[in-house]
Amino acid sequence: GSNTQLEDTAPRIVEHPTDVLVSKGEPATLSCKAEGRPPPVVEWYKDGERVETDREDPRSHRTLLPGGSLFFLRILHGRRGKPDEGVYVCVARNYLGEATSRNASLEVAGE
Repeated sequence: GSNTQLEDTAPRIVEHPTDVLVSKGEPATLSCKAEGRPPPVVEWYKDGERVETDREDPRSHRTLLPGGSLFFLRILHGRRGKPDEGVYVCVARNYLGEATSRNASLEVAGE
């Protein structure tokens, strides 16, 4: 057919997350933007584990923004652990395939 502008395309990451250094209790955003048709679903992984956002848990302090970025209302950091510290990647998927972003590390600044 001559109608090629609606051809489905596999996802590609057009904006990759970058390393962030955040003070505890502060908000943070890890950027990710993906394109594809149909629009890809974006998921985040931290150290290989899927990151739960407010979509799965309404009380989560992590929000998946409409464009695919991951927003932290406040960085959690306690004496017993640093639950938000780690290496993050975003993965965009549609039925044609998936694309994985570069690694971005989130570090919590020392007190």
